[in-house]
Amino acid sequence: MAARDPYEVLGLKPGATDKEIRAAYRKLAKKHHPDLNPGNRQAEEHFKEISAANELLSDADKRARFDRGEIDASGQERPERAFYRQHAEGQQGRRYPPGADGGFGATFDEAEIGDIFADLFRRGQGGGGAGRAGPNMRMRGRDHSYTLAVEFLDAVNGATRRLALPDGKHLDVRVPAGIEDGQVLRLKAQGEPGMNGGPAGDALIEIRIIPHPFFRRDGSDIRLEVPVTLAEAVLGGKITVPTPSGNVSVTVPRHSDTGAQLRLRGKGVSAHAGKPAGDAYVTLKVVLGTVDPELERFLQDRVAPPAANPRRMMTGDA
Repeated sequence: MAARDPYEVLGLKPGATDKEIRAAYRKLAKKHHPDLNPGNRQAEEHFKEISAANELLSDADKRARFDRGEIDASGQERPERAFYRQHAEGQQGRRYPPGADGGFGATFDEAEIGDIFADLFRRGQGGGGAGRAGPNMRMRGRDHSYTLAVEFLDAVNGATRRLALPDGKHLDVRVPAGIEDGQVLRLKAQGEPGMNGGPAGDALIEIRIIPHPFFRRDGSDIRLEVPVTLAEAVLGGKITVPTPSGNVSVTVPRHSDTGAQLRLRGKGVSAHAGKPAGDAYVTLKVVLGTVDPELERFLQDRVAPPAANPRRMMTGDA
């Protein structure tokens, strides 16, 4: 079945900008990626079609050739067998009127025309400049584009993850520590094979990072909010908090309030690209939890000193 128009596949018009093409591809790729639709053959085929359309339109040269009608939606050269007949039967061809002298005025049927071009083609293969345009020309394979969903901690610490390809094959992708959402990895020679000994294309893998339930990235640092009980906030003490590299024990200072921040050096994003490891910033959040009856009675009986008003800066009250 012939490939669909790449603009139609991505839901775009021919005048779309490069930014619009990237945005449309990312949106559709995230929706139909095989990793997010396991066992859905239709989504897999649609993802393959989306990737092919993006590959053509994101290449400025291929896109221009497609827009001019020189290649089809699959990137293949359009057949030009009708060109000679169109020329000979058009206005330009009238300079060579039919004749019987065997010269330029001689008539040729379609089979003879085919023989002539075949002979020229064989001569080109034998050497010289024409041969370089023949079927024996070494050609680099096309690049293939994919999207890989990566867990937050894998992006922070680095990992190796397996990417399922539309054809059923797999690629083991090394995800470097510190990679960011939307970053593209290039795997050399993992694209389409080359022709006639030409080099293979590359695999271009866009990373999509899955958000974490409580970690948030801020450059090379990690931020998280940790609940503490009223007793822990008032009296202080040791608590265990999570970090990307594992749980650690920290000390909550006495009389801590919601919003108080603790800094854990070197517990952020792992060292990467010549940068040192980031830090983790823990923000405390006081929660009541289950209220002890004795605490409740103590607060009811307490009359002096008067309770502070935590809203006085907002309302202007004393």
